[in-house]
Amino acid sequence: MQSIPHTRPDLPQPQGRLYEDFEVGARFSHWPGRTILDADNTWFTLLTMNTHPVHFDASYAGGETFGKPLVNSLLTLAIVTGMSVRDTSQRAVANLGWSEIRLVAPVFVGDTLYAESTVTGTRLSASRPGEGIVELHTIGFNERRTTVVEFDRSFLVPCRDGAPRPGAGSSVR
Repeated sequence: MQSIPHTRPDLPQPQGRLYEDFEVGARFSHWPGRTILDADNTWFTLLTMNTHPVHFDASYAGGETFGKPLVNSLLTLAIVTGMSVRDTSQRAVANLGWSEIRLVAPVFVGDTLYAESTVTGTRLSASRPGEGIVELHTIGFNERRTTVVEFDRSFLVPCRDGAPRPGAGSSVR
């Protein structure tokens, strides 16, 4: 594999995939899982200023639909996205967006999250020569393999040697 230049030669070489390393239909199983702790949920809820008591007031949550506190859904999204970075967007120049985010089932303290991503599209950037756009569909599930969240995400990643291959890029959309 060729060395990819970056702006700080005194730092370690970045790891991760480049545009040409993605193929539509490729699937990544993200590991390890992440068990959600009460402190994770409480801190995240308070840091994001989400004051809904269903996330941090056990007495209140006990009288609600699920009978116990729910993990903040944005924490679930953040963890599942983060789990996918090593396999997919470690070299990303920028995240471009999330769409079709669906919260399929509740997440509770003590649940362990796992994730899988499938490449759904690739295309060269029209406005940034030497970079390409990768689209993924990611599913997050708990230790019982119950899907808890799914979403589509796109990000910008460099092409190998900073130049696109002729004919590179495809999409299933």
